[in-house]
Amino acid sequence: MYPVSTDGSTWYPMACQFLKLEHHLHSSYEKNLIERTMQYIKDRTESFDDYFPCRLKNCKLKHVKNWLNLFVDYHNKELKPVN
Repeated sequence: MYPVSTDGSTWYPMACQFLKLEHHLHSSYEKNLIERTMQYIKDRTESFDDYFPCRLKNCKLKHVKNWLNLFVDYHNKELKPVN
């Protein structure tokens, strides 16, 4: 089972205890890193959709999902040290 990670709101510990889930509090540093990462992903996804909008009716955003997978793969390869 995975722990539920929160930012310290008062009702999370009680809810986790009621559901018998492990609760983990993020430090301010961790919270800021997570928020910045999520905002970066949102900004990049929105920029992609601005430049490559889907023109299909009833678009299921598959092109965005494919791009996001490609972006994650590329990003992870950039982070790997070269041997």
